[in-house]
Amino acid sequence: MTQPLPSAQVGNTALGVTQLGMGTAPIGGLKGAEADAQAIETIQRSFELGIRFFDTAPLYGAGASERRLGEALKGLPRDQFVLQTKVGRLVQTDGSVTFDFSRDGVRRSLDESLERLQMDRVDILLVHDPDGVPEGVGYRQALAEAFPTLIEMREQGIISALGAGMNQWEMEYEFAKHSDPNIFLLAGRYTLLEQTSLEFLDYCQKHQISVVLGGVYNSGILVTGPIPDAKYNYQNAPEPILEKTRRIKTITDSYGVPLHVAAQHFARSHPAISALIIGSIKPGEADDNRAVWDAEIPAQLWADIRAAGLVESGAPLPG
Repeated sequence: MTQPLPSAQVGNTALGVTQLGMGTAPIGGLKGAEADAQAIETIQRSFELGIRFFDTAPLYGAGASERRLGEALKGLPRDQFVLQTKVGRLVQTDGSVTFDFSRDGVRRSLDESLERLQMDRVDILLVHDPDGVPEGVGYRQALAEAFPTLIEMREQGIISALGAGMNQWEMEYEFAKHSDPNIFLLAGRYTLLEQTSLEFLDYCQKHQISVVLGGVYNSGILVTGPIPDAKYNYQNAPEPILEKTRRIKTITDSYGVPLHVAAQHFARSHPAISALIIGSIKPGEADDNRAVWDAEIPAQLWADIRAAGLVESGAPLPG
């Protein structure tokens, strides 16, 4: 079995997470007769590769992700992995998922997640996408009810850490200033293509709040490259993004470094980042995620990217 990956402390807590985690949104969406078996094999392969941090949510497959994750991990010592799930979405009996950031909704969400996971605890709870409720209602209810409920759970020892998981940094920044989080999951806003969140990351580093990154490939283009119909933030990439990707890829290609390898290494280089959450849908993808983590990249590649003006001046580079 591969040795566990390096760990990072979560905020000012005693909890540590491996710096590479597995995102389980993709396995939540698997369909067909072999879906459960494929998901379980992928999770267990990730564990064998030293990945001991698993991210899930009720939203992913309307509970399927949590159920499959629980099946895969139930025979393993509970102290050998960290579970992160989310609150603010409730799975209904018809399979739909609805928003609920109320105190009762948060407690119900955790109870139902524990049942699906077949676990007696999770380690980290995140408020999930409160910006999905229009006119600021989700934001206000999250601050008034969800976060205070999670803080109570942390004080009672029910969870070890709390925060929010979102695709934007601006609202997370407000939560950082007006609540008491330990960790944020930020998807797609700190990548080799986009470093809009530097001010937020610097704030988190200063205040001992961990940031875990998802979406480090911007939903596809930093894996596929600038091909026709390349996806950026789940839509066809606009021409300026395609052109920027071409310029980055020209540099990475010149060193024989695959674009997605450079993207992963760049994303983890900011000191505020505790871990990357990268999804896998089959065991071979888990193997690739670990191989990418272990890859070596020439320092001159980063110097060339900086000299070409392709990353923000304040963005740290690997090494």
